[in-house]
Parts: sequence; C-alpha cells; structure tokens
Amino acid sequence: MKRLELLIPPPLVMLIIGLIMWLVSEIFPTLTVAWLHSVVAAVVIALLGIAVSLTGIATFRRARTTIDPKHPAEASSLINSGIYRYSRNPMYLGVLLVLVGWVFYLGNLLSILGIFIFIAYVTRFQIIPEERLLEEKFQAKFLSYKNNVRRWL
Repeated sequence: MKRLELLIPPPLVMLIIGLIMWLVSEIFPTLTVAWLHSVVAAVVIALLGIAVSLTGIATFRRARTTIDPKHPAEASSLINSGIYRYSRNPMYLGVLLVLVGWVFYLGNLLSILGIFIFIAYVTRFQIIPEERLLEEKFQAKFLSYKNNVRRWL
C-alpha cells in the first residue's frame, strides 16, 4: 500500500472518481432523484471549490514553495496564513467541492459514495504521507500548526 502514497495527484483522483460516479449514475438511473439534482447548486459548489483550490495555489506561489503533490518534501516553507488558517489542505478541499458539485449535477444517490472514496483515498495516500514529510522537515512548527488547524475544514 505504501507504493500508492503520493503516486496519483488528487486532481487526477478527482477525475477518475468523477468518471466512476458518472458511470454509476448511468448504470443505476433509478437512483437518480429530482430533489438531489440541481444544476445551479452544482455550478455554485464547483465554482466555490475551484476558488478555494486556486486561493491555496496562489498562496503557495506567493511563498515560492512547491505545489507539486507528488513531491511535498520540496516545500521550502510552512504556510499557515490566509486560507491555510482554516484548512491544512484547501487545494484538496476545493477538489472535493468540485466532486460535491458533480453529485448535485448527476442527482444520483449512489454517486454520493464517490465523495467518501475521494476523502478516504486522498487522506490515506496523499495527506498522511505529506504530513509525515512536513513533520520531519518543520518539526515543532508543523506539529503546532497541525494541532490548531483542521485537516479538511
């Protein structure tokens, strides 16, 4: 399982899971319900997700540190300001919100499982390994940040 750590970038995980969610909605159309389907909610939530991710990326760029999720050890500084005061992983939170928007677009009850699969996969194979590397690199400073700011929101 360690081989999967930091292997697939979260945006690609989102695309794969999004495709699976769509396939599930096509295979099980009877689980599509009108009260869940909302294009307006889908667009608003997805745009919010994109904004959250871009804010996280912009903060990293301003600090001149890496945004490459496959090489978190290359981080040159620990960011704990801006959106990072509220979430340790706003880029992943934003990608998650795009998937939540996709659920509303599809309107399929079974596609909701994709949200939980994304959270579980990214937490286990991306966030936990990143946190391990950041703790090694920034030690007490990262531990303090980790104790004061939630992983997702």
